[in-house]
Amino acid sequence: MHPILHYSLHFLAPGILAWLFFRPIWKKAWLIMLLTMLVDADHLLATPLFDPNRCSIGFHPLHSYWAIGAYVLLLFYRPTRIVAVGLLFHMLTDGLDCLAMR
Repeated sequence: MHPILHYSLHFLAPGILAWLFFRPIWKKAWLIMLLTMLVDADHLLATPLFDPNRCSIGFHPLHSYWAIGAYVLLLFYRPTRIVAVGLLFHMLTDGLDCLAMR
């Protein structure tokens, strides 16, 4: 059940957010938010590459607290707002995984 929830939050929830907050361009906004999943490229730097018991938040460079702070700042600049929402929702989803591990 956990993987279904995780991937639903990563793929379907951004569509809902796009429709709610960026309705005139919701399809474009959803695609942009899906593209923010490229932030997971930093997982390629980890050894082992995949560890089901590892919390991404605070471990991977693009999932660091500094990076999350930068994503918050992106919310205040209109041209990057959709990207910021996608990145922050991604961090929220990964953060929920961290809580579920405890």
